[in-house]
Amino acid sequence: MADLMHNHEDGLSLLLTGKAPGNPELLEATGTGLDSLTDFLARQYLDTYIPSGGSKIKFVTGLQGSGKTFFAETMMMLASKRNYLQVSIDARNVWLNDFRDIYLEILNQCGLENILRDCADQIILSMGRRPEMVPEGKTLMDVLSEQGEGDAFAKGEIRDALRKQFTRNPLLDNTFAVTCSLLVGDILGYPVLENSYREVLMAWMHGEKGIKAAQMKALGLSPVKITRQNARHMLRSLCEIIHFSGRPGLMIVIDNLEQLISKDTTLPIRYTKGKREDTYESIRQLIDDIDSMRYVLFLFCLDRELIDDESTGIKTYQALWFRIQNEVISNRFNRFADIIDMDRYGDEMYDVDMIMEMSRKLADAVDGTGQPIDRLNQENAELLKTRASFGRLGLPYLVNRLTLEGGQEHA
Repeated sequence: MADLMHNHEDGLSLLLTGKAPGNPELLEATGTGLDSLTDFLARQYLDTYIPSGGSKIKFVTGLQGSGKTFFAETMMMLASKRNYLQVSIDARNVWLNDFRDIYLEILNQCGLENILRDCADQIILSMGRRPEMVPEGKTLMDVLSEQGEGDAFAKGEIRDALRKQFTRNPLLDNTFAVTCSLLVGDILGYPVLENSYREVLMAWMHGEKGIKAAQMKALGLSPVKITRQNARHMLRSLCEIIHFSGRPGLMIVIDNLEQLISKDTTLPIRYTKGKREDTYESIRQLIDDIDSMRYVLFLFCLDRELIDDESTGIKTYQALWFRIQNEVISNRFNRFADIIDMDRYGDEMYDVDMIMEMSRKLADAVDGTGQPIDRLNQENAELLKTRASFGRLGLPYLVNRLTLEGGQEHA
């Protein structure tokens, strides 16, 4: 109970600063009004399009406090319930100007070893056996040998299955495919790798720079390195093995993209003009390549200022702006659009009744911690909607803040 109270207190503190609460109960309470949008996108993308081999990039934009991060966290929660792998990248902490860095951050968050083990389980299933038959500390070949079946035929089955899923998949980078085949084969017990070779392969997968060409050649591999030029192809390969491992796909959220034009000197990452343009180009290339990928959904979250700022924003990089500008000028909110405009969504969806419902759900959630909170009444809800229409803060943030502060008097 004490942990629950502490989590609520932390979540409430975040809400008061316009951030998502990082708490499932409060997230659900403060996400009132987003349900129709998130449920729609979950059905269209998470349930059908992405698992069937689709790929998509969505840009989520709006004023501060308009619900961008709430939306992204809700989508991540829905993806988690569907067994997606999820990656969350904060542009304030991870450089975005080199896609190699983005790819390696995605890889690290995905947990490569677990993916490879799950791929091994899928190989076992494809051979008509059950992964449960292999106890911890043993390989499939160990078990088959104990049963008198560890012969050349069993090795041939494993070899054929590895070829089918990895080295003969035209969507996988060749070095990536051979490396996965060797590592998964080692998990299955054929072919067995020496520890030093296994370490070299894992180091290459993680983009470590100290690997010598001779070490790769000794394994029959091309000494190619992961670079900004081939990193998107590596990501496509990663998405393929994630799906093969038994998951519907991968969901990637890149939040706080407005950091590209931030002048805040207290944060560890600050973009120069050159690095900002490199980032715009990297996103442009990703947009152009996204149709060649499968099983992946990107959400880029950015404050409206990144679009509106004509001196440093997206409009200054025409190659990227040309690809997304038609989405921005739409007159009505379009659930299928590649730009999810939270301000326009709020204008169309948040009427007075919805505002009161948002306040009530948050207050009820807070009551559970022993902190009774007043709900916004109709009069204050009307005033708040008017205030949000002319201000620079999103309506969801204003509702949360004034509810938590007992704002009946000063709405």
